[in-house]
Amino acid sequence: MLTPKKQRKKRESYRFGPPFPGSLPLSLYRLFFQLKRRVFNKVKTQQAMIFTTPHCFFSCSTSLPFSLSKKPSFFLSKKPRLSSWVSSRIRSSSLCTASLITSPDSFEVGRLIGSYGFMNVTSYSGFQSGADLEFSSGDLGQLRVQDVGEGSVKIRLYEGRIAQGPFKGTPVIFKVYPGQRAAGIEADMMAANELNAHAFLQSSSEGISKNLLLLLGGFETKTGEQWLAFRDNGKYSAADFAKATSEKISRARSLLEKPWNPFEQAQAFKRRTYFVIRLFQGAMNGLAYMHNHERLHQSLGPASVILNTIVERDAVYLVPKLRDLAFSVDISFSSLEEGPSTFSEDLWRRASSAGAFTPMERRSFGIADDIYEAGLLFAYLAFVPFCEAGIMDGFSLQRLLESTFKLDVMATREYCLADDRLLEAVKFLDLGDAAGWELLQAMLNPDFRKRPIAEAVANHRFLTANVL
Repeated sequence: MLTPKKQRKKRESYRFGPPFPGSLPLSLYRLFFQLKRRVFNKVKTQQAMIFTTPHCFFSCSTSLPFSLSKKPSFFLSKKPRLSSWVSSRIRSSSLCTASLITSPDSFEVGRLIGSYGFMNVTSYSGFQSGADLEFSSGDLGQLRVQDVGEGSVKIRLYEGRIAQGPFKGTPVIFKVYPGQRAAGIEADMMAANELNAHAFLQSSSEGISKNLLLLLGGFETKTGEQWLAFRDNGKYSAADFAKATSEKISRARSLLEKPWNPFEQAQAFKRRTYFVIRLFQGAMNGLAYMHNHERLHQSLGPASVILNTIVERDAVYLVPKLRDLAFSVDISFSSLEEGPSTFSEDLWRRASSAGAFTPMERRSFGIADDIYEAGLLFAYLAFVPFCEAGIMDGFSLQRLLESTFKLDVMATREYCLADDRLLEAVKFLDLGDAAGWELLQAMLNPDFRKRPIAEAVANHRFLTANVL
């Protein structure tokens, strides 16, 4: 089992690949190389630096859903107001890398909608290992984070829109990385890597995936802040959906409300099942696109999946999109042969520990590492939206799977069957003759060589067959 690591030790070497030739406007090239030059200049004047663990995601400060990454960390952010609106059907955008907007005068900035920072988990409380140890439902409360350390990068999110040009009025979300004076070198490294990853993925001749957030432009302010502008395709995440749904279940089952009508309860389960399946399949389609284009996500979690609606009745309009590519890793063979970069150093160290040494083996390990995180995301979506609020959270579920049952998914099922509060989640994964458990076991296989690729996950019978 992989355990959380303490905050990274100081490092000296950094490498960024430039964006692909001919794909970006000159001004955006300048932004990228300004960031790159700033990173290397900083390295020359400092022997090393503290680097925040690169496996993080958006979250809500009020609920604190935790990352499902096996290198746990999480973001804190303000919770957007929930409403029943649904975004109008997403039309194919003609915006492309050739038209990225790089002037701040081309944008209008609206209200602050959230902020988040990095926190590193350094230890847990949990079960003591032992062959004859018995567990009860009350033990779940023991699976809690003990020690965390706050990082230096604080990122802000703003609403906005394009103010001029042929795409005037297009809504955007600004992701603002603080200047080096406020946050040190980490913020510049993250901004440059995210810019590079999006620009590369949006250059494909096959077109842009509908399941990836679209970068529209970016610029640097006089204070050194990096502003990246993304198409506004929704302000809610899979974590927001899970939280809102679990709270709805709690209200419906409270003593203050009448018991559910059995027919309505069955219909609600079907709607939720359909929504969760579409959500996860869309996320996996986005991940498959990234892997097919030689990029790992490396920070996949419930809050790194953006939704244009969290209303279950509107599932037919749902278009999940992956975001948070600041820690994406290039797995092209040319990059693998060059040696590790800042964001891949820990990944390739773990690959070597698992017996993956050649470029082909390391590439396979990296893809399998993303699949493992996607498996934890699947487990989160299978449990949290089907349980009352507070019964299950991301870290508790991860520790249950990894520490308590050593990734034995069917043993986990037997445990959950004994707890009435988890029966709806078991019912969900039991659909299609236990197809959900089958998929979860495959994605969490301890042997990385036996995990399926993202495309196979997206086409698994649990996600494609009519399991209802």
